[in-house]
Amino acid sequence: MGAYILRRLLLIIPTLLGIMTINFVLVQFVPGGPVEQVIAQMQGEGDVFGGFAGGGEDATLQEGDNQGYAGARGLPPEFIEELKAQYGLDKPPLERFIGMMWDYMRFDFGESYFRSIDVTELVLEKMPVSISLGLWSTLIAYLISIPLGIRKAVRDGSTFDSWTSGIIIAAYAIPAFLFGILLVVLFAGGSYWQIFPLRGLTSDNFDQLSALGKAKDYLWHIFLPVLASTIAAFATLTLLTKNSFLDEIKKHYVMTARAKGLSERRVLYGHVFRNGMLIVIAGFPAVFVGVFFGSSLLIETIFSLDGLGRLGFEAAVTRDYPVMFGTLFLFGLIGLVVNILSDLMYVLVDPRIDFEKREG
Repeated sequence: MGAYILRRLLLIIPTLLGIMTINFVLVQFVPGGPVEQVIAQMQGEGDVFGGFAGGGEDATLQEGDNQGYAGARGLPPEFIEELKAQYGLDKPPLERFIGMMWDYMRFDFGESYFRSIDVTELVLEKMPVSISLGLWSTLIAYLISIPLGIRKAVRDGSTFDSWTSGIIIAAYAIPAFLFGILLVVLFAGGSYWQIFPLRGLTSDNFDQLSALGKAKDYLWHIFLPVLASTIAAFATLTLLTKNSFLDEIKKHYVMTARAKGLSERRVLYGHVFRNGMLIVIAGFPAVFVGVFFGSSLLIETIFSLDGLGRLGFEAAVTRDYPVMFGTLFLFGLIGLVVNILSDLMYVLVDPRIDFEKREG
């Protein structure tokens, strides 16, 4: 197993390099760079798209012509050159990419262009919101989906199974952001009841509350966003658990256990449970990352939460390249490591699995 893990870890390097290379090349053709953003803001256009006239990351009409920047006419060429040097855009793209990757390999993600703060500090500042959404949504989805999926498998084809399947399919069909808007309209003062707060992760007087008061306030704020994030994962996990248990129930070892006179409860939880839960438990890291990143922007926007989703969106809009590429590198690395953890979870749940022999 050690050799398999080592190979997977070594594969992270070319995979991550490929991800960064593709995105870096694509950015070269995206209109409006940070220099364009500064010029647009100086001329009161809000962002680069207000005065956009064409071009890529450097957005020049011809080489060495600083007047080629959209909206740059009237600004001294020296000022444009200073801006380019400040953002490192005076260097060739290949040199910038090599320097960026060398810094990232040392986990030096630089400083945001427009926030005057290290990218690492910025990510850590936004992380609690996204972790709260991802962790709570995943835990609640598992706590509901596993018992419900097992019961649906045991009572397969019954009225209970049919009704719950209909509800689950309907829940899966509802986008998380649409369900979030519905929750706001109903329970956050949109049109009906003002039961839950509409914005933020905590109240303004959070620091003045007792420990129990802080816990209640936190749960009060996070309830609706977590509920909106859980709906899709809940539906998928329930059906996954049901199908996994149905496959195991039909196997010969279950019939043998029943023939020995064991009770249905003993057969189910003593024999079927471990094998049936293999794929469900092993997929926990992947499900967490999926909930962590999936629909985070829309959920955070609906409930006015300042998390990683909004951070990534704002960085893309303002062309804040250190934040864009720094978070891409970090989250890409997390995703690749999570894939390895998923394989380790399989082995932990069922030691009979040997990935090295399968590869051989």
